[in-house]
Parts: sequence; C-alpha cells; structure tokens
Amino acid sequence: MNNLIELLKETALKFPKNKAIIYKNKVFRYRDLVSSIVRLSLRLERFNIKKGERVGLLLINSSRFVESFFAILNREAVVVALNHFLKPEELKVILDDAKIRFLITSSNFSQAAEFLKKQVPTLEEVLFVDEDITEALSFLKRPVKDFGFSEFKSSATRETIAVILYTSGTTGLPKGAMLTHGNLLFDAFACVKAICAEKGDNFICMLPLFHSFSVTVCMLLPFATGATITIVEGLRPFSKVIKAVVRHRVTVFTSVPAVYNVLVQMKMPRILFSPLIRKLIFPLRLCISGAAALPGETLRKFEKKLRIPLIEGYGLTETSPVVSLNPLKDARVAGSIGLPLEGVEVKVVDDEAQEVPAHTVGELIVKGDNVMKGYFNQPEESEKILRHGWLYTGDLAKIDEKGFIYIVDRKKDMINVRGLKVYPREVEEVLYRHPYVKEAAVVGIKDEHHGEIPIGFVALKEEQKLNEHELLSFLRKHIAGYKVPRSIEFRSSLPKTSTGKIFKRALTAKNT
Repeated sequence: MNNLIELLKETALKFPKNKAIIYKNKVFRYRDLVSSIVRLSLRLERFNIKKGERVGLLLINSSRFVESFFAILNREAVVVALNHFLKPEELKVILDDAKIRFLITSSNFSQAAEFLKKQVPTLEEVLFVDEDITEALSFLKRPVKDFGFSEFKSSATRETIAVILYTSGTTGLPKGAMLTHGNLLFDAFACVKAICAEKGDNFICMLPLFHSFSVTVCMLLPFATGATITIVEGLRPFSKVIKAVVRHRVTVFTSVPAVYNVLVQMKMPRILFSPLIRKLIFPLRLCISGAAALPGETLRKFEKKLRIPLIEGYGLTETSPVVSLNPLKDARVAGSIGLPLEGVEVKVVDDEAQEVPAHTVGELIVKGDNVMKGYFNQPEESEKILRHGWLYTGDLAKIDEKGFIYIVDRKKDMINVRGLKVYPREVEEVLYRHPYVKEAAVVGIKDEHHGEIPIGFVALKEEQKLNEHELLSFLRKHIAGYKVPRSIEFRSSLPKTSTGKIFKRALTAKNT
C-alpha cells in the first residue's frame, strides 16, 4: 500500500456497505463516501489544482472535512489542515508561509475567508462546501460509475508529502510539519495493532480534525479496518457527546485528560455497567487519552468507576503523531505514557546525545517510519530537530527497565491547554504591542480542568494606567481565545536573571 487513497479504496472495496461516517444522524457508507469524494475531486479539477500543490482546509468537524481531505489527496495535492480556533491574522501567517492558492472552507468562516482573500497575496480561490456534497455536486454532467472507484486513485508514493500540519516552535512562529503518506500509514496501522481495532468498532470523533491526533486516531485508524467514525462538531455541550456515544453504540472513545476528569465526576446510573446493558446499548470497550498528560489519579478513578480500560498515549505532530501507548491487555502504568509502538524506537539521551541508563532523566528522542520528513521551507529548523535519523522531542523523560516511558518535564516553554499548544513568546509579543506595556511574561500553571493554563505578568511604563480587563480584551482581538492568559498580574517590575532575562521560574514558583 503506497498512499492514503489506496488505504480508503481498499477498505471501501472490501466493506462497501459498512458505515464509514455517522454525522448529524446521517450515515455515509464506504461506497457512498468514495462517491462523494470523487465528485468533489471532479469539482476541484476545474480549479487546476496541480500535483503537489498545497491546499488549505478550514472546516469544523464534519463529513465535509473528511470528504475534502481525501478529495485533495485524490488530486495528488497536499492537505494543509488549519486550526479553526485561530484568528484571521494568525491564519494569514500560515497561508503566507505555505503559499496557499486555494482554500476549502464553509460559511462559518466567511469573514475570515474575506480577510484572507485580501491579505494573502497567493490566495486566488476559496471554495465553500456547506451543503451535503453528494447532493451539491449532482449537477455534474460527468458520470461517476461504480461509485467512483475507478476514478479514486493516486500515484503518490510512501515518500510523497500528504499533509502539512502547523505547530508553533519555541519562538512561537508556526512551522509546517510535512507528513508523508508513509508516515501516516505506518502510524495508523501500528495503532490498529496496539488497540486491536476491527471493522465492528465505532470511534467517536469530537476532537478537532485539524489536530494530528484526530487525523490519525479518529480518522485514518478506523478507515484502515472498515470501522465507523461518529463525528460530533465539538465537546460542547458534553451531553450531546454522551448521547452520540449511546445512540450510535460507540466502542472506542478518544479524548483529552480534561474530559476524563469530567467523566470521573459525573454521576452515572449503575444500570449502565450491567453486562446485559453494556452488550446491548453501551458497548464501549476502550478509551484513549492523548494530546496532554493524563493524571495517574484520573486513570485509577476512571477505570474503577467505569470498568473500561483507559490507555494513555504520547506523540507529537512531527511523529504522525503517536509514539507510544500504554498496553491494552497488560497492566497499565499510571504516570507512564506506555511502550513504543511496534517499529518505533525511543531513547533518552544527555546533552551530548549519549544514551543514559534506565530511570535517568534526559531528552526523549524517537526513530521510526512515523517521523516527519521535515518542516516546510525551514531546513535549519529541520536540522535542529532531526539528527542522524532521530527526532529530538524537546521533552525530558526517563525509561524504566521494562521499557515504560515517563515524561518528566518539557525543555520547551510550551503550555498545553487541553491538547492545544500555547507558546509564551507568541502571547508576550502581542502584549508588547500594547503601548503601555514595558515588560511581559507568560507562564503555564497546572489546572484541574484544562491540564495547564497560561497566566501573564506585566510591568507598565511609567505613569501609565491599565487594568486587567482592558489588557485581556486587547489580547482577544489578536490571538485565539485558548491562548489568552486566564489572568494577568501587574508588577512594578519583573524578576531578572544575572544576564538580564526575565526569570520565569521565580514567577512560576509563586503560582504553582
């Protein structure tokens, strides 16, 4: 198997009548999904999308996202999945970097699209895909025979770039991780084996599909087995998610630690856990936690209460993304991110890149077919993180004698808010744009519901007055809501190191 089109085509030919997607209570079977993708692909043909061209995809979770994702690949172009939580000016940075000419979006983002069309010099065309694509494209005169299977094809190889997912670097500037068809195929099939996925499974997809975790675990993994994806647009209201789990008989629940914290606190009727009810209406067999660290206490309480295995994984956008998972069948180790996927190598090294003994803290490095090709148009940044076939994660970790990995801390300053990355420098630079701000620092502190939250520290210029509400309102105009600090503390001055840098550790020590 050489590419993701072949993955979906092979599954659709094998299981044409299996449910591929359930979205808003509408069922898309595999053969129908292929037909819809081909019809959209034919429409894209009119826009002269070239092989290898980067196409922007700005959509919320929906069947349209999946159809558009594969239609772009069917044109042998590259998907640039965009974070729809970002503000237009933040999206502009990414579109400029990727030199996007063509953008697929919906009317939800019409204002953003209008802004981007004016501000991004390379952006020529915007296609809105709000309605059901099967119906919307029925006007096409060109017939789609055999459900489109004959036109659902690609000459892409495993080395061909399939997706570019943008992730901020330590400087806060976005970097596009280039993931190949081979990267994503490898990671998807390795995950299939790790969780014993099969065609009868139904995966809930509520985490945003622009995120690498959702792309692989919530979309490609199910498609590799003929399983079903139940798509919900988001986590709120959470009652809607629970109803979807019960109504559509979800078997695999994927989410972030904050959601499992909520489930631990929720009151649930005992009848849900009876063997008969579990078999008939609540066949949930597995829960997966990713995108942020899962507290050990949450794991213990969850499995005791729901009697369902909860396995934690670890990964990075740069590794497609899964590196490790706690074992499904054997004992799970609280506080550990588990064992490497089959075919993935990991080591912990010191500052000289020498492997350290078991239980010794160092930097975690990763090697395998899931490791990205590099950062788009950033060879120097690629060389920093990719060395001698190993990817340097920037995470401090230790490995025990059984091979279980434990993340200890981050070398980077990144703040993880419900699995979404916030880089302090990016927020600080916006703070510094306010005419009254003299000094600014943003740090992350642990939070029971969000994993971490950013908080800000500011020193104002002499004789200037500014309150917290005014400064937070200023930030909300320029950056995504999840990046805005939960609070801002005003100081006469911020602590400094001997070299004159702001001493963030002193700020963090008083707020943890």
